[in-house]
Amino acid sequence: MVQPINHIVIVGGGTAGWLTAGVIAARHQGRRAHGFTVTLVESPNVPIIGVGEGTWPTLRNTLRKMGVSETDFFRECDASFKQGARFNRWVTGAADDGYYHPLMMPQGFAQVNLAAHWLAGEEGATNFCDAVTPQGRICDEGLAPKTIATPEYEALANYAYHLDAGRFADFLRRHCCDKLGVRHVLADVTEPVMAENGDIAAVRTEQAGEIAGDLFVDCTGFRALLLGEAMGVPFRPLGDVLFCDTALAIQVPYDAADAPIASHTISTAQSAGWIWDIGVQSRRGVGHVFSSSHIDVDDAERELRAYLGEAGRDLPVRRLSIRAGHRERFWQGNCVAVGLAAGFLEPLEASAIVLIELSAKLIAEQMPACREVMDTVARRFNETTLYRWGRIVDFLKLHYALTQRTDSDFWRDNARPETMPDRLNALMELWRWQVPWMHDELDRVEEVFPAASYQYVLYGMGQRTAVPPGSLAAETVMAGRARRENDAMTAKLLAGLPRHRDLIRKIVERGLPTI
Repeated sequence: MVQPINHIVIVGGGTAGWLTAGVIAARHQGRRAHGFTVTLVESPNVPIIGVGEGTWPTLRNTLRKMGVSETDFFRECDASFKQGARFNRWVTGAADDGYYHPLMMPQGFAQVNLAAHWLAGEEGATNFCDAVTPQGRICDEGLAPKTIATPEYEALANYAYHLDAGRFADFLRRHCCDKLGVRHVLADVTEPVMAENGDIAAVRTEQAGEIAGDLFVDCTGFRALLLGEAMGVPFRPLGDVLFCDTALAIQVPYDAADAPIASHTISTAQSAGWIWDIGVQSRRGVGHVFSSSHIDVDDAERELRAYLGEAGRDLPVRRLSIRAGHRERFWQGNCVAVGLAAGFLEPLEASAIVLIELSAKLIAEQMPACREVMDTVARRFNETTLYRWGRIVDFLKLHYALTQRTDSDFWRDNARPETMPDRLNALMELWRWQVPWMHDELDRVEEVFPAASYQYVLYGMGQRTAVPPGSLAAETVMAGRARRENDAMTAKLLAGLPRHRDLIRKIVERGLPTI
């Protein structure tokens, strides 16, 4: 007898739980009349662990598909715009050492690889980011990526968000329950009830009894109550590649209500880690991510407070532990893990929320019709998700692999080839002789980091690729046109974009146009 998959039970709230609930419920709204349900079980007693305040541009489409108003999102989540990240002191440690990883693609990226022309010296002394995109200049000037006349989710310069993770989870909860029909159960899960075939039949709770389901999504955080404890899927540690295992976080109020808000994440390297600096509407979120094997907590806190100066005096610090790694499998039987239950990596490129998005989207789109095909769906999900985690590990390690810093054991140890993933070692050798491009094993339809991202980090950090003489002749006209278009776009955007905080204030007061 065919067992249809109609009842989805998500255990755990926070960003992971509610974002997953919203993506699945929105995708399957038409099935509600035929008995399809999404239930989220959340403990009233367990505090939410925030998964970060930075996102990727993918969140715009995710929220749009869920029916979320971007204006409401800004009003209720303390949100601001993010146009990329600036990395300070990662290369040499000098005060003027810095580069951008913007969110806009290089001009004409689908037609011509401008990186090769820049390497050949055609751009003079211009840094790579400014030579191919306006976004670094936009960030330098403190400008927003759109105007108040630009409709919701549309952009003049590509953007993601900075947000308050706690407010975001609560905002998603209200939207999911009020607009998408998600059932919310406040109850403490004590244990799963296992079926004879090894699946989870139900979860037993203290306050609501047993809650049965056909597919269970584990969003229980680092504990991984379902996939880890009940299903016995092992954790694969990656501390030998990514050394940072501790974070100290501080919320810093602005000096004035009209203080500028950076429209990019600021990442500043330290002696044994790095400091993030993220501006939302009401405050800055600042934190020091470091390796406790290379610096003790007291010294790390001193570095953090030195970075903040008077702004950080006497403010309380929250300490967080990081265990870099992920589950060996993400879907086992009728249980799939999302968020911290699946794993976590250091927040260098804001990968936590995008991994939630990608997993939720894949679950929703590949929702098995019945239990009989679930194992096939699970195998495909595991292959895709494992690939994505691996590519993010490669990209994060690239930032450390390219450093020229030798001023501490942390930086020297990070640059050792034996700490590099094999695939990253191979790509770095390839990129000595070939500019990163579409087919450098970056071959998935939804690649987490496009070739452009590797270009921004490689050439921002001083890497050089050999360009054979005469190899660019066929593209000279096209490259020249792309460079002129970039110059024109840069001038236009710098002249026409508003200040970041000014736009946010207008959004809160007046709202963005809807399409």
